[in-house]
Amino acid sequence: MPARLYLVRHGATQLTAEDRFAGAVGVDLSDEGRWQVRRLAERIADDAIRAVYCSPLGRTVETAEILAAPHRLTPVRRDGLREISHGRWEGLTRREVESQYPEEYAAWEVDPFTFAPQDGESGLAVLARALPVVREIVVSHPHETVLVVSHKATLRLILSSLLGFDARGYRDRLDQSPACLNVVDFKDPVRARLMLFNDVSHYADRPRSAEHSLSKWWDAPR
Repeated sequence: MPARLYLVRHGATQLTAEDRFAGAVGVDLSDEGRWQVRRLAERIADDAIRAVYCSPLGRTVETAEILAAPHRLTPVRRDGLREISHGRWEGLTRREVESQYPEEYAAWEVDPFTFAPQDGESGLAVLARALPVVREIVVSHPHETVLVVSHKATLRLILSSLLGFDARGYRDRLDQSPACLNVVDFKDPVRARLMLFNDVSHYADRPRSAEHSLSKWWDAPR
């Protein structure tokens, strides 16, 4: 069997509910987020997971600890897995960013892959630090299943790169719900196959409606 990665987004937070930029800021899981993660922990409790890695931010560490507990594993923190930093946008709602930094926001909407807001990161910068961590994990765990807990933008960028998508469209074309499960098999550190994407069947009976929080490209009225 090839190496298999369970790529998981952390559970919901209060800032998730408020649609605020929360990349580099520390924020805890909400009660709803903990419930979501516990449902996922029950789902994968009997799977042969050999290691758990996570971003060092509090919401991902807590998610990883809940998921690792049934397997008696200690999550290993990797800085490269942290969320994209939005710089001076951190903590603001999308409407506030549009109002206070209209030129930056417009440029970011057009190309979030190479453009970064002041003091923030581009998608390209995130991939530069995240992909080496993914490669390290795959190389270190041949023929094993490993759990990796990260963030919405980071996971979308990783998946875009692994599957050969144009990463400039990662916000438009890919979603990652709180506490979702993605499964990626690796033939080798370069060749990957997506086996499961953005699955939340452990706590929801249907995918969430793609109406908000994706991008203006999607949300704009026809």
